Amino acid sequence: MNSFWEFVEGMGRAFLGFFDRAVSNINDALYGYILIILLIVVGVYFTIRTRFVQFRLLGEQIKAVTEKPESEKGVSSFQALMVSTASRVGTGNIIGVSTALCIGGFGSIFWMWLIAIIGSASAFVESTLAQIYKKKNSNGFHGGPAYYIEAGLHSRGLAVLFSVFLILTYGFGFNMLAAYNLQSTFSFYEFYNPQISPWIIGVILTVIVAFCLLGGGKSIIKVTSLLVPVMGVVYVLTALVIILINITALPGIFSRIFSEAFDVKAIFGGFSGSCVMYGIKRGLFSNEAGVGSAPNASASADVNHPVKQGLVQVLSVFLDTLLVCSATAFMCMCSGIEPTEELSGAPYVQQALSQTLGSFGPVFITVAMILFAFTTLLGNIYYVDQGMYYILKKVPGKAFHTILHIFLALIILLGSVLSANLLWNIADVLMGAMTIINIPAIFILGKYAVRALRDYEKQRKNGEMPTFHVKDIELPHKVDYWS
Repeated sequence: MNSFWEFVEGMGRAFLGFFDRAVSNINDALYGYILIILLIVVGVYFTIRTRFVQFRLLGEQIKAVTEKPESEKGVSSFQALMVSTASRVGTGNIIGVSTALCIGGFGSIFWMWLIAIIGSASAFVESTLAQIYKKKNSNGFHGGPAYYIEAGLHSRGLAVLFSVFLILTYGFGFNMLAAYNLQSTFSFYEFYNPQISPWIIGVILTVIVAFCLLGGGKSIIKVTSLLVPVMGVVYVLTALVIILINITALPGIFSRIFSEAFDVKAIFGGFSGSCVMYGIKRGLFSNEAGVGSAPNASASADVNHPVKQGLVQVLSVFLDTLLVCSATAFMCMCSGIEPTEELSGAPYVQQALSQTLGSFGPVFITVAMILFAFTTLLGNIYYVDQGMYYILKKVPGKAFHTILHIFLALIILLGSVLSANLLWNIADVLMGAMTIINIPAIFILGKYAVRALRDYEKQRKNGEMPTFHVKDIELPHKVDYWS
């Protein structure tokens, strides 16, 4: 009997090993060639077409966040921002940045910044399109890439495929990875047992998330709206204190970031592990600009012009990468602890903060990770629901929701006990599949977002409160709301 179970266990390990290698090879091909070209070329194109909207209209971005919804029951721009930020600002801002530093080096931070700055123009376009093509039902507004792909490209098949990848990416890839990243932060403590602790932490996390999910979709918005700003502010302020303590190290850090970012030998000698590759992968994982996730939240906002929500999502990308990811990076780089592949993930962050803050450092990161992971998990499942709504063409009943959410909670438990490398590769490949569908779609339809931007700026210039009508941008497609 023992030999039978040993055989089963051996076969299981062999399958996981084969699966891990296959996913890793796909991952390298996606990010080594296809996605790098797509993200940079399309990001630069939209930056030029919108005349650097991410910088020119910074004041409008802040103003749009503070505006109230058109109706009292509507979702505000701020609430939609918090849902998308809940997914963006997550464990990737801590563990993802640590992984990039440990494997890609200090130079990866430069490429993370660059992909955020360029990608924010793509984020503007995709979220503006989500607003233009959104639909209205008894529960409010809904929309996203699936809706503008079907209406604008006349391809429900491609839209359904995108929705399937959206569900797999957020319900499986990202949530399993978030669960692993959370439990891995406890490995720094003496009580951690690698055979038992992941299961215990996974069960606790699964139960808490399931309990919250059974409260319904509106509770997701309320919880994330409360936790995300508090979590982000405390985290960034702590990072600022640590940077000020180690301020004399900053010139050397900036020097290393830029010298390693343009080290040609390091970049092309082993591209799959280079600073460019890891900067772009972890930057995209963190800010999701162009992936097609945030538009699902953007479409829910009740605004009087689509461009307002596009501007809000630009701000979300900046908050995520240029603020929160940079906070993690500088906390770690200021510590004097040299990043190595062996320290990749939670261990590097824990050691770096121990060096500066003593025993308080690891406790702070653990608390931050709990909050980051919690909001990430809830925000991700919101996207799963949106994908399901599109595929089924309706909001399913309570029984369906309950079964789906319990299943998604159990997936979190699975992620807690798998390997880090496998989980990162799965998340990257699924995210890459979404991006490959979404980027060409917004490239084709982006002219309507650009026209909407011109319409918005024209009304602002005339001192008017911008309002939107599809005839003003000569939209040839039928839309559900703005007509």
